[in-house]
Amino acid sequence: MTAMKFGFGQALTRKEDDALLRGAGRYVDDVAPAATLHAVMLRSPHAHARFGIADLGRVRGMPGVRLVLDGTDVAELGPLPCPGVIPGPEIKIPAYPILAKGTVRHVGDAIAFVVADTLDKAKDAAEAITVDWQPLPHMIGGMAALAASAPQVWPDRPGNLAFATEAGDANATKAAFAKAARTVSLTVINQRLVTNYIDTRGVIAEYDGERYTLTLGSQGSHIIRDIICGDVLKLPLDKMRVVTPDVGGGFGTKLFPYREYALAAVAAERLRKPVKWVAERTEHFLGDSHGRDNVSTARLALDDKGKFLGLELDIVADMGAYLSCYGPYIPWLGVGMATGAYDIPVAHVRLRGAYTNTVPVDAYRGAGRPEASYLIERLVDAAARETGTAPDALRRKNLIKPKALPYKTPTGKIYDSGDFAGTLARAQELAGWDGFNKRLAASKRAGRLRGIGIATYIEACGANGPETAVMRLDRDGGVTVLIGSQSTGQGHATSYAQLVAERLDLPPERVRVVQGDTDAIATGAGTGGSSSIPVGGVSVDRASKALAEQLKQLAADALEAAAGDLEIANGAIRVAGTDRVISFADLAAHGQTTPEKLRASSEFATDLPTFPNGTHIAEVEIDPGTGGTEILRYVIVDDFGATLNPLLLAGQVHGGTVQGIGQALMEDTVYDTASGQLLSASFMDYAMPRAAHAPDFVFETRNVPCKNNPLGVKGAGEAGAIGSCPALMNAVIDALWRAHGIGHLDMPATPQRVWQAIEKARQTGVS
Repeated sequence: MTAMKFGFGQALTRKEDDALLRGAGRYVDDVAPAATLHAVMLRSPHAHARFGIADLGRVRGMPGVRLVLDGTDVAELGPLPCPGVIPGPEIKIPAYPILAKGTVRHVGDAIAFVVADTLDKAKDAAEAITVDWQPLPHMIGGMAALAASAPQVWPDRPGNLAFATEAGDANATKAAFAKAARTVSLTVINQRLVTNYIDTRGVIAEYDGERYTLTLGSQGSHIIRDIICGDVLKLPLDKMRVVTPDVGGGFGTKLFPYREYALAAVAAERLRKPVKWVAERTEHFLGDSHGRDNVSTARLALDDKGKFLGLELDIVADMGAYLSCYGPYIPWLGVGMATGAYDIPVAHVRLRGAYTNTVPVDAYRGAGRPEASYLIERLVDAAARETGTAPDALRRKNLIKPKALPYKTPTGKIYDSGDFAGTLARAQELAGWDGFNKRLAASKRAGRLRGIGIATYIEACGANGPETAVMRLDRDGGVTVLIGSQSTGQGHATSYAQLVAERLDLPPERVRVVQGDTDAIATGAGTGGSSSIPVGGVSVDRASKALAEQLKQLAADALEAAAGDLEIANGAIRVAGTDRVISFADLAAHGQTTPEKLRASSEFATDLPTFPNGTHIAEVEIDPGTGGTEILRYVIVDDFGATLNPLLLAGQVHGGTVQGIGQALMEDTVYDTASGQLLSASFMDYAMPRAAHAPDFVFETRNVPCKNNPLGVKGAGEAGAIGSCPALMNAVIDALWRAHGIGHLDMPATPQRVWQAIEKARQTGVS
């Protein structure tokens, strides 16, 4: 009997893709219970205004209209909570109502929920609602909001300050700067982004007289249930079931609860019919949380040999009009990673959150860590230019050495493992670093600008939890895994099946992974922070091991042998060295079997993050006549500790990197400061990366096993989005610096911005 090869380290294709490619996936919008009613949200066209709604009786009487809810109708509901608090002074959290009552604070703020027999009738009714608007002064932009004369978003939040906190040692940092031979300063904008997953958010709510059932796209059904049922509806959690079917992308934004989920539940209860709401694309721009939006100033102190002595950061994070679920916590995650992979003895970081009349900001792929990596990697390149040092040489001089690990950073993180200079060296080798000048000369002859950029990043992730995996041997000899994480396209069904195969030697098609049902699965932390394999995977592995031992005990009775003499292979158990064997299916049907003996579970929780790291190198060419940037080469060398599935890992890295390409070169969320309107509220105005923008990636791993994780793995889902922006922007600026002495440009480096920078330098000689 030969063991199958489906386990850890195998490059299996995703088992879930067959159904999706054949159009057999089932997303929220595919769910259509009988007699379903349809809902729309009426949203504010003003950034800040007082309002009153008149004559709802007329609208409620329109043909086909079943229900119209305004702020008064749902006043008894709790607001959306903000559990994402951070160290420092207590944050006074303003109410985030399910429907605004009396005042709106951003374009898209929700004021009424309309339910009708058809979507068209619901839209007609929403348009017929008469609203008396009294516009108020509004505020756009975090930095501007903190100015003394800025209009107030909240009257009882002076200066629009949402929170202020700090990390590190201010006095020690000041002393380091006092003795520095040189200091380098840089201010960068990490622009606001909109997630734009493929399937927009939606919900179908049903009520049977006792309980609610919500079907919705999420990154964790339990999180949604606990907040919507417990905090908003103020009911015991057993009064609600949340089901998540297939999900076409989440990227952090589907982790949180939203207003529509509670409103649909209330409507379903009152009408005793299913109620369905699905966002249109522009509504997604106006109603779902945005990402990033930081303005950061950094100062780096160096000695006369180029060694880093200290770091000082001042970060302003635009929170939008309300504090979203984890809003304050996101920039705080970046604070913890402020010094990157560098040996910087002391640091001090000041972080402030600002209220503005814009859509609330929350987690977006990487959640604070991309912002931190972007800032430190841009700063290191600026220091290299100002000191006349090659950017790779300055990094090698200051990267933390392997012998220094475990290494405690000035912000309190303890890096357990890694070889940061090793990934840099290997990436340079793959990128043909030494041959760049020859390629540069060729570009010059062609009238183009060429640049090369590095980002040597590190991030902290893989500690969200706890997560419990329940394993069950089924009558057909297959195994069912029940777990509270949620796949939104990552391939959990395949990854978890590989961990099961490692212990039970079953092919992936015989492992069923069940997620996204709070009735079937008792607990769940959801999927976020690149934790599904580092946390959920450990639970699956341990539960698989426990089930394997239980099955051996059962087989020992059936085969009349000692459990220690048994081995598992090919979905069966045999007495080692003999032909005496019993299949899993026969074992499940054995007379001595009980359901308890066919079931095992394991919970894993940890406070120790994993620290994936690596190096991205981008090489670009710029057409000075148009400002267009072309990515010619892109190399990634990552340390993920251990690789469960190389194929799925590459897909995650490629996908995250393309998201970084989008932010670096094209994506931008633009508000008009005069009107408060969101100008980039559709794909006509908001550019997204396409296949043509993605280069042929060269990707390798140079893994150093993680000491903080039982599987040795480091979270990988967000890493591509963390290393890509600084690598690309450093490459763009390298090209502009070599040709025109332009040392600064903010994202996105659109053709227009690049061309304008070149023209300004040509005309004035000032970058």
